Amino acid sequence: MIQLSRWKIIVLVASLLFGLLFTFPNLLTQEQRDALPGWLPKNTLNLGLDLQGGSYLLLEVDVPEMQRARIDNLVEDTRVTLNEAQVQISGLQRESNGVVISLANAGQIDAGLRALRDTVRAAGPSGQAERTVSRLSGDRIRFAYTDAAMAAMGPTAVDQSIEVVRRRIDSLGTREPSITRQGADRIVVQAPGESDPSQLERVIGQTAQLTFQMVDHENSVQEALAGAVPPDAVLMTDEFGQPLLIKRRVLVSGENLTRASVGSDQSGRPAIDFRFDGQGARRFGDATAQNVGRRFAIILDGRVISAPNIISPITGGSGQITGNFTIASASELVNLLNGGALPAPLNVEERRVVTAELGADAVAAGALSTALGFLVIVAFMILSYGFLFGGVSVVGLILNGLLIIAAMSLTQATLTLPGIAGLILTFAVAVDANVLIYERMRDEARQGRSVIASMDAGFNRAMGTIVDANLTTLVAAMIMFMFGAGPVRGFAWTLTIGVFTSVLTAVLVAQVLLGYWLKVAKPKKLPIAE
Repeated sequence: MIQLSRWKIIVLVASLLFGLLFTFPNLLTQEQRDALPGWLPKNTLNLGLDLQGGSYLLLEVDVPEMQRARIDNLVEDTRVTLNEAQVQISGLQRESNGVVISLANAGQIDAGLRALRDTVRAAGPSGQAERTVSRLSGDRIRFAYTDAAMAAMGPTAVDQSIEVVRRRIDSLGTREPSITRQGADRIVVQAPGESDPSQLERVIGQTAQLTFQMVDHENSVQEALAGAVPPDAVLMTDEFGQPLLIKRRVLVSGENLTRASVGSDQSGRPAIDFRFDGQGARRFGDATAQNVGRRFAIILDGRVISAPNIISPITGGSGQITGNFTIASASELVNLLNGGALPAPLNVEERRVVTAELGADAVAAGALSTALGFLVIVAFMILSYGFLFGGVSVVGLILNGLLIIAAMSLTQATLTLPGIAGLILTFAVAVDANVLIYERMRDEARQGRSVIASMDAGFNRAMGTIVDANLTTLVAAMIMFMFGAGPVRGFAWTLTIGVFTSVLTAVLVAQVLLGYWLKVAKPKKLPIAE
């Protein structure tokens, strides 16, 4: 084990070069890094929110509002379904989880039940039917979500919201955002380095529910303005502020959108090009073919952004949204549409900005604690094992630090304040390996063994203990990484990298340097024997 093998020297030199190459960009300014040749690494340590500042948002998923919207859609679906089945309705009474339908003609009760049951999904995401149809006394029918479906809406909405928020933040270019669930219906968003919290809140908070609905040409806008709004329509204003009656029925929604991109209209102004999936293309094509010459409305979050005339059927599955867009607003809307719609509105419960000054204080405190920890370890090793053996440990410690910074810069893992604690713990663990090896050498020397035999036995017999100790640390770190979140994962990631680099450096550096010393000095006595 103490032999000066060629492969050990190659691995040690390669590790040193790797550490220097990927740590070096951290010492340069942004301008200097930009001027580096393309083949050189330019990534630096990615600092977390607590170290470089950024934005912190605590969001609440408005589950009750989402459930109300689902019931609204259910009521509208009921109206459309029964109208298409030519079942006359005398009244619709909304309930907490559905609607009770009163029929004008009791003889159509079977037709109504059959039409509604045809719309009930055989199996929802949970594997069970989400809606039920039941006959009540007289000429009434209840069409409602099941209790299980209502209960599942909240957790499902939170999970979907986390994914949508993550895609939207990624589109801003924010590195390593932390998006975690808190409690039953809250989401914590930490975006390190995000200098515009208002933009972050605007991008995250917009529901981005896109729908295509027909303009109501059968009923009078003036009568609607006077209060006589038809039950299957809603009064809105177009992009120019003019009142417009819009059919409640949705032709196609953003769920069928496969791609959106910034384009330009015939006048060269910014516009949004979009494409539907197969189902959306068929529905949009059929609707436009049946309504040539009429207007349809493109509605985003309850606001009409465009209401063009249908000149000819749009059957290709693609189209263009025009409006008073700028390049910036069009790009932002494209990112929202491509990121998907939020299943429920998000309410901002807490908004906090971690300033650069606070981040700088944290960096300074972390750097000071790391330096102090390093110096204490160096002093302990020198006092305990002398300048030669203690110095070898210090060299291994320095290389260990270089490798950790290089690995984190390469992988763009986020370094947080708890991550610095993991770094200090890694330094301590690194010298533990040297302590085990050196103490084993001492025991062997005290038993009268030669210098070479003592050193060889030290490495051989301590290796098993070193591997076992680091293996348990590695398992603990992996569990923290898998089940933890935010700073806990940062700590676990730093510790995981440190386990590998500390074993490599503590053992390899000691073997190579002490092997070289043994070869050159040919000592008669082990310096740490006493």
